[in-house]
Amino acid sequence: MDKKIKKPSRFSKQNILILFIVIACVYAATRFLPEQANAQRVKQSSLITSTARKANFEDYIPLRVRIEPLKTVFLDAIEGGRVEALYVEEGEYVKKGQPLLKLSNTTLQLDLISREAQVSEQLNNLRNTNLAMDQYRLNIKRELVEIDYQIQLATLKLKRRQKVKDFLDVEGLENLQAEIGYLQKRKALTIESQKQEEASREAQVAQLKTSIGQLEQNLLIARANLENLLVKAPRTGQLTSFELELGESRSRGERLGQIDDIENYKATGFISEFYLNRLSLGQLAKTVVNGQKYTLRLHKIYPKITNREFEVDLVFVDTHPDNIRRGQTLTPKLELSAQYETLLIDNGSFMQQSGGNWIFVLNEDGTTASRRNIEIGRQTPSQIEIIKGLYPGDVVIVSNYKNYLSAENLMLNNE
Repeated sequence: MDKKIKKPSRFSKQNILILFIVIACVYAATRFLPEQANAQRVKQSSLITSTARKANFEDYIPLRVRIEPLKTVFLDAIEGGRVEALYVEEGEYVKKGQPLLKLSNTTLQLDLISREAQVSEQLNNLRNTNLAMDQYRLNIKRELVEIDYQIQLATLKLKRRQKVKDFLDVEGLENLQAEIGYLQKRKALTIESQKQEEASREAQVAQLKTSIGQLEQNLLIARANLENLLVKAPRTGQLTSFELELGESRSRGERLGQIDDIENYKATGFISEFYLNRLSLGQLAKTVVNGQKYTLRLHKIYPKITNREFEVDLVFVDTHPDNIRRGQTLTPKLELSAQYETLLIDNGSFMQQSGGNWIFVLNEDGTTASRRNIEIGRQTPSQIEIIKGLYPGDVVIVSNYKNYLSAENLMLNNE
């Protein structure tokens, strides 16, 4: 009896093993080869990394400010002249009203003498006018007395002759009456002339007084100009930019120096116009000087923008550092908002290439890094807020990406 021969199965163990190997190779080829093809080898030592973490975000602007006195009074020459004397030196602490220097000006001295002579001349004219008026009044009074006397005599004659009118001719009486009438009219004209002369003299006196008043006012100005040659401190403070030499000449309006308020200082700096809409008066800034913390307040924002920057002034709150000097530089941080907790990474030069849209994230063993899209929020020179795309503990590369722009993956090595 013949035996039935069994055909070998297509799914023998050997065939199954071969099939498994083929599938594994295909998977490896499709899984790893493309990645290797678009991967770039990078020295790990050339990279800078940062770990994403939950922390308080400090929204601030780093400033570089210059210390200046809060108030400065400039010394300008009110009148020009030659430097005759110097009473103080640059850097000294001066008090208000203290003499600083003396100038000489021959023109001003001669002008004062001329104006004094003009005033004296007009005062003399006024005295002469008043004397002439007094003399005129006296003469008028004498003339009126004489006229009254003549009227009185003529009237007495007329009365006596009227009593004996039968023995007198009519012509004699008429002559006496005419004489009395003439004297009365003469008296009236004299009085009228006196009034007109009085009015004219009074107008002349008023004009002289006005002229004298103007001349005296000009004289006061001339004296003040001469007094201005002695330059005094307009306020208490430190005298700076006081560079004068004996004998040199300074013109009217020329800068002689300045006096700084050394009790109060301000810090002046420039900020990018990018932050203009985020600033308001009263915002605080923090700085450290000689290990001690100080607070400043945004005091003034200047409207002019130059080279895409605008100027700001900050003043110290409560107190300022001891021995602070004009021109000293500080680096405070101007706070834009209150601190709040969020996901952060360190800022780095990768932002120049990625613009904050993507970043390289390391795998768990740190041997490779892959590109990942992210969304960022606010940023400072040291921190970047991550809105989306990263998780706490993710390690990212924050150094420059200029050599990896086309790479999707980076293979890190320690060579």
